[in-house]
Amino acid sequence: MRRDAVRNRRKLLEAVGETLRTEPGGMTMAVIAERANLSLATAYRYFPSVEELLKAYLLGVIVQLRNYSHDCPKTGPALFEDVVREWARLVRSYGPAMVQIRSRTGFLTRLRGNDEVITPVRDAWERPIRSAMRHLDVPDDHFDHALFLYNAIFDPREILDLISTGLPEEEAISRLTAAYYGALQGWAGA
Repeated sequence: MRRDAVRNRRKLLEAVGETLRTEPGGMTMAVIAERANLSLATAYRYFPSVEELLKAYLLGVIVQLRNYSHDCPKTGPALFEDVVREWARLVRSYGPAMVQIRSRTGFLTRLRGNDEVITPVRDAWERPIRSAMRHLDVPDDHFDHALFLYNAIFDPREILDLISTGLPEEEAISRLTAAYYGALQGWAGA
């Protein structure tokens, strides 16, 4: 990709994040293009719709997590907990924008339908979740539900809510992780 194309895509994605944080109800291609200091025609050249732009924004965050997860040298619960801390860092940076673009379709339906956002989420979390499952003696056939539980418990809205109500971030992450381990064992034992 040409340098100007890379720069323009980056400017549009940054403008999406800023717009989602400051005025989520005003999410139009015209607003995003203006915020990125690009023409509307240029914005449409890179993204055919606001929905495609939002998807690219979310995928960018997920790819960051996936890369971190794949590169992490830890194993077992230490791997899971390290990736959770990285997720919390990303939520702190991007979460206020990400909460605005959550899907209305259920997680398992999207997972089984090979949704283009959920597939990289699965890729990012597969190694850490399977490591935690092995540590907890949870059978491998519960992986999809373990991923479902992760999605429910580590939702950016809930992480930000816990922190904004006064719970220190490290304590919020520790409690959510303990709740996840308990939920995973409860699910497998039911």
